[in-house]
Amino acid sequence: MNTPRTTLYRDKQNAKLMGVCSGIADYTGVNPLWVRLGFLVLLFTIAPILLPAYFIAGLLLNKKPPHLYVDQDESKYWQRMRQNPKRTVREVRGKFRDIDRRLAEVETFYVSSNPRLNSEIERLR
Repeated sequence: MNTPRTTLYRDKQNAKLMGVCSGIADYTGVNPLWVRLGFLVLLFTIAPILLPAYFIAGLLLNKKPPHLYVDQDESKYWQRMRQNPKRTVREVRGKFRDIDRRLAEVETFYVSSNPRLNSEIERLR
């Protein structure tokens, strides 16, 4: 599951300094304000470790591609996928089952009300 949509990036579009906090916020789906506030709180408690780690991450992480997601819904989908892949796959399967059920209902209605089509389908089987 190492696609461009599941990778941690620096988000330079929403950045305040180097884009690390906004990249973490984008990756996790948390509001960037909360990530920045958490960073500041941790900075005052364990400053010798966190500040160099921030700059190292800023240097090592790639910039987020500008057109990574088509829209906001796709962004939310990939955030859910990174958080809990099994639940997201279950949701997608459920949606496909619902689409399949509705399509079967349409097919049943159309075939049962069209005897010519019904006989043609039976002939093809």
